[in-house]
Amino acid sequence: MTDAAWNHIALCCRTGADETVPRRGAARACEQKLDGHRTIVCRPSVRPAGRAGAAPVPARLPGPGPRWPDLLSSAEAQLPADLVPDAELVAWNAGAGHLPFEALQRRAATRARGAPALAARWPAFFVAFDVLQLDGEELLDRPYAERRARLEVLFAEPGWTAPWTLVPMTTDLAKAREWLQSWTDVSGVEGLVVKGMSTR
Repeated sequence: MTDAAWNHIALCCRTGADETVPRRGAARACEQKLDGHRTIVCRPSVRPAGRAGAAPVPARLPGPGPRWPDLLSSAEAQLPADLVPDAELVAWNAGAGHLPFEALQRRAATRARGAPALAARWPAFFVAFDVLQLDGEELLDRPYAERRARLEVLFAEPGWTAPWTLVPMTTDLAKAREWLQSWTDVSGVEGLVVKGMSTR
């Protein structure tokens, strides 16, 4: 696992303006990068310590909340009051087996009356990749490795089912290369995000 190989992987990935390639010698993780809406998930009573480019849920889903009946009902039933995950909001086309961004946009633009039909046709999912608050504790100053571990513990608990899912992650270079090659033709998958395990 060489720095040059990891840096090549990183350069092939689409990253945001606030993201950088981890420093030389640092432990790295690769996550799937999906084509959706980045969304901070929380109950209206929670004021999350937000990050640039994210929008709280259910207070500020893309478009009014009634356009997302499947997500709001799930958040009410499954989301603990003191948990704030950072996630990618995506729509799923089961027949085609991909994540069509245009379907997500259509759901965001529909009127409330047509929302249930679109939810049945293109169900939405929260694909979590980080956790910002847990048990009333802000985690933004904790390293990525710790936050990821806490996410994995949450998803190992019973009761966490669709539309909640955990983004795939690997620290293995061979697996990252395999993902990068196999996902290039998958609609809705943009590539990989490379993160330093100690980054905050």
